[in-house]
Amino acid sequence: MRILLIGIDGSGKSTAARKLEEAVAARGRAARVFRNPAGRRTMAGWWAVLSWTPGPRVLDALETSARVTNVLVNQMRLRRFDGVAVLDRGLECQLALRAARGLPRGVVLPWLLRALPAPDVVVFVDVPVGLALERVGTRATDHEDPAALAALDEGYRGLPGFSSFTAVDGTRTAAEVLGDLLALVEGTAPAVSTHRGPAA
Repeated sequence: MRILLIGIDGSGKSTAARKLEEAVAARGRAARVFRNPAGRRTMAGWWAVLSWTPGPRVLDALETSARVTNVLVNQMRLRRFDGVAVLDRGLECQLALRAARGLPRGVVLPWLLRALPAPDVVVFVDVPVGLALERVGTRATDHEDPAALAALDEGYRGLPGFSSFTAVDGTRTAAEVLGDLLALVEGTAPAVSTHRGPAA
């Protein structure tokens, strides 16, 4: 099974991915997290050191290259993996970033989404922007602009396939979110799943 977790920064998707991997393994099944980052945090560190930030098209080109490389490498790894594959981010994340920056969807990313094997479930970890900002501030490893994060949230909600995603309420405890994800892995509907609408 392949379960993809997406959502804005601070939604808790990476934590949820790790806990899901641990919980499935504890039940005696093979599970592994496959991460598909775009290197935004690393690149943000570069720009801070240089006191310069490239324009949105250059940022997108760099991040897309990193994300596509990770996705393709993980696709090769997935061919040899028989178990629950927890995908932490995907190409959908880059398309949401493009929308947030006012950039066109392009041709290559949508084509790759159609060409590569689709996950069995796409989970949108749904949290308000305010809570996401609090979480980002607590981890103190990066910084997010409120307007940019709100635009990213809208970017996700505007994706063509958003209505087919399973929205899991990420404002609850980690145990409650994990319960929903385990229910999806077991093939049952999450106990609590809601599309709250645009994050506040």
